[in-house]
Amino acid sequence: MISYPPAKINIGLSVQSKRPDGYHEIVTIMSPIPLYDILEVLPAELFSFKQTGIILPCDGRLNLCERAFNLMKEKFGIGNVYIHLRKQIPFGAGLGGGSADAAYVLKALNGLFELNIEASELENLAAQLGSDCPFFIDASPKLAIGRGELLSPIKDRLSGIRIVVLNPKIHVSTAFAYAAIAPRVRGMDWETSWNSPIDEWQELFTNDFEQSIVAHFPVITELICALKNQGAIYAAMSGSGSSVFGLFEQECKLDFSKYEDFIVLNEIIH
Repeated sequence: MISYPPAKINIGLSVQSKRPDGYHEIVTIMSPIPLYDILEVLPAELFSFKQTGIILPCDGRLNLCERAFNLMKEKFGIGNVYIHLRKQIPFGAGLGGGSADAAYVLKALNGLFELNIEASELENLAAQLGSDCPFFIDASPKLAIGRGELLSPIKDRLSGIRIVVLNPKIHVSTAFAYAAIAPRVRGMDWETSWNSPIDEWQELFTNDFEQSIVAHFPVITELICALKNQGAIYAAMSGSGSSVFGLFEQECKLDFSKYEDFIVLNEIIH
């Protein structure tokens, strides 16, 4: 069974308060983008996990895909599998690649072993793996609250919009990002703002992580400005960084020749 876990971007991100459990209350809008990892899950006599493509740092912990399998094994007593993850979404980049991989392992195991688990229960299982993981069970535009796991469907506003993602090859840990900001409640009608013209979003949506992260990595501001200067109607950092993205209403030739050490991921969202 082969599937394609997508990346996501955040349109705005507000960190409202710190919770007693150590997590933070947030509000954000997430939308999938057509940038994918490749995930293969096959029945096997013994469990094994293989990762190719972008090399992930070895920190001694299990990969989220392995943790997703262990969760399903413990809860449902499923058989063993071979998992091959080809990593193409940069990690530590605010694009949710690891969360997507974990969610798609849950979905693959649900299908492979004919467990018939409903999407709502898969989301609850995914929430045990990470705050962004439930979003990828359905992977459609959502308003996310709580620690990011409480999801409400919203209209797709990015159909036909060109998105350019720039990744400066800087790894930003989530723990570092949260430690650098002061939570604050920001009164805002997120769904109304989402439904406003996209060329008004720059004044409506801000990412609370941006100010503190760019203080450490000023190239992020440079890339956001470069996107705006070349016609982006909205440009921002995604999640806790370090990737930035720009939304374009029409095709145009972009020039990033002055920047050497980053990845350009150029896609059309349908």
